[in-house]
Amino acid sequence: MPEHQNVRDTKERAFLVYVNKEEVDDTIFEQELEGLVDAAGGEIGGMARQRLDRPFKGTYLGTGKVEEVKMAVAETLCETVIFDCELSGMQIRNLEERLEKRVVDRTQLILDIFAGRARTREGQLQVELAQLSYMLPRLMSVYTKFERQRGGIGMRGPGETKLESDRRMVRDRISKLKDEIEGVKSHREVQRENRRDQPYPFVAIVGYTSAGKSTLMNHLAKTDLLADAMPFATLDPTVRKIELPDGYSFFLSDTVGFIRNLPTMLVAAFRATLEEVVFADLLLHVVDVSHPAWEMQYESVLETVSALEADGVPCLTVFNKIDTLEDRSLAARLVSEWPDSVAISAKTGVGMEDLLAAIRRMLSSRLGRVRALVPYDQAKLVETAHRFGAVYKKEYRDDGIFLEADLAPEMQAKLKPYAVT
Repeated sequence: MPEHQNVRDTKERAFLVYVNKEEVDDTIFEQELEGLVDAAGGEIGGMARQRLDRPFKGTYLGTGKVEEVKMAVAETLCETVIFDCELSGMQIRNLEERLEKRVVDRTQLILDIFAGRARTREGQLQVELAQLSYMLPRLMSVYTKFERQRGGIGMRGPGETKLESDRRMVRDRISKLKDEIEGVKSHREVQRENRRDQPYPFVAIVGYTSAGKSTLMNHLAKTDLLADAMPFATLDPTVRKIELPDGYSFFLSDTVGFIRNLPTMLVAAFRATLEEVVFADLLLHVVDVSHPAWEMQYESVLETVSALEADGVPCLTVFNKIDTLEDRSLAARLVSEWPDSVAISAKTGVGMEDLLAAIRRMLSSRLGRVRALVPYDQAKLVETAHRFGAVYKKEYRDDGIFLEADLAPEMQAKLKPYAVT
């Protein structure tokens, strides 16, 4: 038997259940969930769909559909049933009882992928916090037998006692994780302040998962991040200093990929990492323009950016993967219609000069005119101004170096004590 067959046999066989309202979304949602299942190491055995105006309280699906799914799961020999939505603890419990299979919702699936991808201590802490935050309100489903038998002889209390004990353990662990993540946050703030000591702006890459963020980071920063089409191929952020041919420099950071209905507890848990977006001077919003649902993905990213309260950060839209477009004129049309946008192929390098020019232009808008007389013992400030800003005039005078330049706010602050009119 071939080696790849053995690997295939070890995959968990999953039955997928879709509950989207609009038929036009069917293909897009199917491809996305299938990609998530593949990223989690699963194998797809079958699928079913029900369109609902609103879910049924007890089982999300209607009774007839639950029975239909049960028969299909048995026929396809699936071990797990995965729902493309978020289920309550009660719904998971009821569905597992009726389907007689393990039930996983979209949030659990994404959390599982994150748990498998986190490599740094920081990432692992954040994933565990998200998992426990998801689990805490659903602990009741573990104790259904005790709940049904409450009042029976010998059964007064043990279930509740065990439940409360476990809840307390989870709460304690969540509290400890939050403390550790606060330490991570403090460390990041120190790193951020150290970067701010240098007069370089900060640029953060955001985008839907698999939009090509890591490929772009690799191209610009000469890094070797895993650039994979699989969802959430990279979780842990990377920061690099980018030096342009004209001497202009900026810090560049990638971020975890966003996705439709990104679980709120993930956004909360990864906030220490995602705050790089909040404190950025510019966002590069990478969009896979070859994807048929790129507009939906674009809006999903904006929703997450808004949830992080980073709406006010200037944003450059980067239409990526233009090398895969059948209609090559689409890229030019989009750039002409969308303000602050460029079209590139991070894979082939097409359009990278336009991208760097746009970054330079948008970051330059943050600069302010400074006129200062810098003492000779602070001459390093003048050197730094040359490395970052646009220096228009420099004169060596008896009492110091006169400087007139357009500089970033951080550099303006450093030269403020020596400002002259």
